Amino acid sequence: MSRRARVLPGFSLSLGVAVLYLSLVVLLPLSALFLKTAELGWERFYQIVTSGWVASAVRFTLGASLVAALLNVVVGLLIAWVLGRYTFPFARVLDAVIDLPFALPTAVAGIALSTLYAETGLLGGALSSVGFRYPWPAWRGFEHGWRESPIEWTMYDRISLAPLGVVVAMAFVGLPFVVRTVQPVIEDLSRDVEEAAATLGASRLRIFRAVVLPELAPALLTGFALALARGLGEYGSVIFISGNRPDTEIASQVIIKMIEVNETGTYADATAVAVLLLGASFALLLVINLLQRAAARARADGAAG
Repeated sequence: MSRRARVLPGFSLSLGVAVLYLSLVVLLPLSALFLKTAELGWERFYQIVTSGWVASAVRFTLGASLVAALLNVVVGLLIAWVLGRYTFPFARVLDAVIDLPFALPTAVAGIALSTLYAETGLLGGALSSVGFRYPWPAWRGFEHGWRESPIEWTMYDRISLAPLGVVVAMAFVGLPFVVRTVQPVIEDLSRDVEEAAATLGASRLRIFRAVVLPELAPALLTGFALALARGLGEYGSVIFISGNRPDTEIASQVIIKMIEVNETGTYADATAVAVLLLGASFALLLVINLLQRAAARARADGAAG
């Protein structure tokens, strides 16, 4: 029997091209990063990543990214639900606006956000006039003893050039990841089970919690992970609204500054911070993937039972 002709290339060629492309674009740069960091030695690497400057920036980056990702999960779920369940005028316009952060240059987004939320801006000025204030935590350790709290809270009265501005910028670039991950699941979600639960007398809150949310949980976790990873590596939109301030300095700024002040022409110190961020991203994605598998397994066991 003659082999069936294929229009597209076969498995061997396709696999070879895929592996070559991934090697050049992903594996080779990451390998170079780890090799450059290895030149430092473990003692120097530990000294860099545990220094006060780097540790403070990494903690702030992780905290701001986490807050932005959680905010995007809540708001993104609401937007995806509206777009996936309802028909209304200008729905296509709203659907297109969601993708705007994908296409918009991050520098443009940063300038727009800083202009809007500055103390003289439209929203920043309005919030300042009504006395808007909010607390933000900072880790100070146990330098004052074990009996005192290691977290110090600072009050801020502005958004731009403050931690909340960084959260807003990270939420802006991360929102499409949540919406585009959850929206297709909502559109494919059958309403028969919801209607059956309503017929049996279940409240709307219980229907959402017991019927809808378990179906959306894997997609929500995926969107959360993507938004969190996007926030960890964000630079262009954050740099304008955060300013060059110690309390709003993100890890990407630390990397840039290390490269700029390095007079020897090597990037080894900067790559140490980059490897730390990369490891944190991998660890977070691993945890999210394990949670997704656990949720999918629990859902499958529940359906089988």
